[in-house]
Amino acid sequence: MVCGCIDIGSNTTRVLVAEASGGQLRELLQRRAFTRIGKGLKPGAEIPRAKIEEVAGVVASHRELAEQVGADPVRTVATAAIRGAANRDEFVEIVGERGGVEVTILEGEEEARLAFLGATRTLGRALEGLVGVVDVGGGSTEIAVGTVEGGVSWWASFRLGSGHLADEYLHSDPPAAAELQAMSAHAAGVFGALDVPRPDAAVAVGGSAASLRRLVGAVLEPETMQRALRVLSDAPCAEVADRFALDPQRVRLMPAGMLILDAAAQSLGCPLLIGRGGLREGVLLELAGGMIGGA
Repeated sequence: MVCGCIDIGSNTTRVLVAEASGGQLRELLQRRAFTRIGKGLKPGAEIPRAKIEEVAGVVASHRELAEQVGADPVRTVATAAIRGAANRDEFVEIVGERGGVEVTILEGEEEARLAFLGATRTLGRALEGLVGVVDVGGGSTEIAVGTVEGGVSWWASFRLGSGHLADEYLHSDPPAAAELQAMSAHAAGVFGALDVPRPDAAVAVGGSAASLRRLVGAVLEPETMQRALRVLSDAPCAEVADRFALDPQRVRLMPAGMLILDAAAQSLGCPLLIGRGGLREGVLLELAGGMIGGA
C-alpha cells in the first residue's frame, strides 16, 4: 500500500511517499521546497496572492511526483500559517484547484496528535510509559504527551515557530549573541508557566530537529544544544550549510528552532530524542490504517 502526504507548512512545502505495511513505513520519495508562507505574515493577515500561486505550483509538482511513484491516496494538509490567515478559504480553494488536491487545514490538536503518532511509531525503539513529543514548525509549536498504546492524553499548541522567531530577532549572519539571548528569552517566556505532565521520555520532530541530528547526533540535551549553538554562531549560514550538507535557508532558521526545542525540553524536564518521523509520517500511518480497517 503506497500513500502520500503533501504538507504545506509555514517554512516549507513537502511531499512524502511511503509504502505502508504492518504499521511500518518504507520511504519511496521525499521532496522539499522552502516556500516561507509565514515570512512576515502576522496572525490574521492575508497570504499574498503571489505566494498562494507559488505554493499552488509547488503542490501540483509534488502531487505529480507522488502519483508517478504510485501513491494512492495522497492527502494534503496545511498548518499554522494557513490556519491563522484571514484568507485561508481562498488559499484552500486556489491551491486545491491548481494543485489538483483537496487541502485540509489542521487545527493545533490534530497537528499535535498526528505528530505524536508519526514520532512514536517511527523512532525505531520502544518507548515505555508517558512520552512527550515536541513538534517545532515554522509558525507554531505543538507539544503532545501520551502513551504509544493509548495516544495523546495532553496537548498544547503555541504561536511560536522557527520562522517567526528568526524573522523577528535574527538580523546578523552569523547570529549575534544578543540576538540569541533575545530568542532564548522569548521562547522561555512562552513555555515558562506551562503546566505539562512530566514524561518518561520525549521526542523532537520537525525541520529544525531533523537538521540538528547532523550537528549533534540523536539526542538533544544541554551539552549538545550548546555545541550546536556554537557551530551555528561561529560561521555564516552558507559555510555551515556547506559543512553539514544542509540548505542555507534551513541553517538560518536553526538557531531559532533549537532555542524553542531547548525551552520545551526544560518544560518537559528531560532530554529530547531526535525523531525519524513526525506529522507527515503520522498522516501516512493513519491513511494506511484507515484503508486497512475499511477493507
